[in-house]
Amino acid sequence: MQTNISTPAICYGEILWDILPDGPQPGGALLNVAYHLNKLGVPTSLVSKVGNDIDGRKLENLMSDWGIPKHLLQTDAEHPTSQVIAKMNNGNEVSYEIVFPVAWDFIGDSESIMKQLKPSTYLVYGSLASRNNVSRNTLFQLLESNAIKVFDINLRPPFMNRDLLDDLLRKADIVKFNQAELEMVQGLFRGSFGKESEQVKFIQQHFNIPEIIVTKGEFGASYYKHDKAYHVAGREVKVTDTIGSGDSFLAAFIANHYRGVEPGSLLKNAIAMGGFIATKKGGCPQYQLAEYQNFINQIF
Repeated sequence: MQTNISTPAICYGEILWDILPDGPQPGGALLNVAYHLNKLGVPTSLVSKVGNDIDGRKLENLMSDWGIPKHLLQTDAEHPTSQVIAKMNNGNEVSYEIVFPVAWDFIGDSESIMKQLKPSTYLVYGSLASRNNVSRNTLFQLLESNAIKVFDINLRPPFMNRDLLDDLLRKADIVKFNQAELEMVQGLFRGSFGKESEQVKFIQQHFNIPEIIVTKGEFGASYYKHDKAYHVAGREVKVTDTIGSGDSFLAAFIANHYRGVEPGSLLKNAIAMGGFIATKKGGCPQYQLAEYQNFINQIF
């Protein structure tokens, strides 16, 4: 593994093929985030693992084509490249059958990865990569670093339990929830079932998390930074599918956060990116930055 490349952001987690009714698409929440961060001009590495198989080589080739640094991508001789069976439900919602075990359940070599982490590095992680103890142990070693730790909670039953979620939340500096996840965490940790601001305050205090994002689909998003709150309403868009929309939102949030954009504009840009990707097919569609900028100007 070459480790002589340092990037402002590192995504840790799954890389896979989404097997959709009309054919396979590259995916995985953390691959999606890395893809969009690189498109937005923030060089981002992906810590993951593929099998020594055709599916793995195809994903490696795509990463090369997309300009995603591969120096932290590992290969597994024993376990296959991940596949997820995706099913479209009513209203363009997606449900997933996540095959287990697969290559990214066995991410190791934490020492090499740790050398890439600086106090200014955004370390982006979800909950799914902790479903197996090998990748989970590697992640928790990385979470001891002083990087900026961004947790996209991204709950995927049955691969989650209360104690693990508690540990993952306590390590985070920034957490992204959707509304259902926010409610779920209230129930798990006996929080406030009052209005959103009270729910977020409970989480900030209980887990010592300075910054929290709540996404609300077509209704926009909110950003809570310490004791300040920012809210931006959504805009109606013509949805093709919602695959990767939340991941692209998070990528735009991180890119703007990295550049020090003020919170109101940061939130608008992130909402616009989520909406923009929802108008396209798949989690990693081809697009030009000028298209995204035009989209922002149209909806805001």
